[in-house]
Amino acid sequence: MGLFLLWLFFGIGILVQVVYLLFIFGKTAFYPGNKSQSTSPNEEGVTVVICAHNEFSNLKTLIPKIFEQDYPVFDVMVVNDRSSDSTKRLLEKMMENYPKLRSVTVKYTPAHVTAKKYALTLGIKVAKNDIILLTDADCLPQTDQWIRKMTAPVRNHNKTFAVGFSGYEQKPGFLNNWIQFETLLTALYYMSFGLWRRPFMAIGRNLCYRKEFFMEVKAFKGLWHIEGGDDDLFINQYASGRNTTIVLDPDANTISKPKETKKEYLVQKKRHMHAGKYYRSEDKRKIGLYTFSHALFWIGGIGLLIYFGLAESWEHFSIVFGIILLRSILVVRIFKAAERKIQGTKPPKNIWMLDFLYLGYFWILGTISHQAKDIQWK
Repeated sequence: MGLFLLWLFFGIGILVQVVYLLFIFGKTAFYPGNKSQSTSPNEEGVTVVICAHNEFSNLKTLIPKIFEQDYPVFDVMVVNDRSSDSTKRLLEKMMENYPKLRSVTVKYTPAHVTAKKYALTLGIKVAKNDIILLTDADCLPQTDQWIRKMTAPVRNHNKTFAVGFSGYEQKPGFLNNWIQFETLLTALYYMSFGLWRRPFMAIGRNLCYRKEFFMEVKAFKGLWHIEGGDDDLFINQYASGRNTTIVLDPDANTISKPKETKKEYLVQKKRHMHAGKYYRSEDKRKIGLYTFSHALFWIGGIGLLIYFGLAESWEHFSIVFGIILLRSILVVRIFKAAERKIQGTKPPKNIWMLDFLYLGYFWILGTISHQAKDIQWK
């Protein structure tokens, strides 16, 4: 009975994994190219909205970079959220040099709402333009085409949402390599299902939608009490195959500073994963089916290797090991191809090993995040 269960786990695991890797993640990995007409003569005004809490050094770099964008009609709204550093003084000085830079200050957050959503709502409410492009203070546009390409689906194709990618700077060390892998896997989830016209999440560091829609649905109604989710939960609630476009173009990406310590990274990921428990049931299954089959594959595969190794049944051992090896090769190739499509850069190192470590990472951190009650933005 035990051997039968191991084969059952292994068989179901490999079957589901192949479907995800080839047919779902493959949608991103083998994407033919962005077909949106970003050169359309429609150059409607855009407001870039940034929420900042004690982001003096990051804003000092980001704001000049944004004003290098090759787009004729845009302004920047920075929401100074309860900062205690020199952010306010910096913004006042920069507004003298950049007439299209504006700022609003949040002095306190009402008790019934979360800080990030309140700051973001205030910034969008006072934005001059109807098209809103969101990013974070610690992000930088990858090219001067960021505004043009990220807003193209909303400007030119009547879309409500344009969902982009935001990566992290590549640095030496295991933690950064893991961050690159986990960020790529997350992108494969939301970009692939988005390309299949089944969008369910987005990243607030690179997201575009209309102010009119945001105000029409009463901002974050029903989400105010949840820490985080101003991006993925908002998209989860309102995005559909008809109103959402995935912008898969390295020129439309932003890049962020990665966390430098394990503690900082785990706090960040706990907040991100905590929001996932509020997804719609069907969208939880999109992630859950992959991670569950991933667990079945490895549990069944390792169990069979141990069983046949102890029984010295080397023929069966070789078959199981060969299947595991073939899947690992497929994972590496899909991830490498997706990395080239999404960022046009080198993929993480040792993808096969990181894929195995993801087994413990997801289930342990996911359980902790699901039960956590100490989640906060800043």
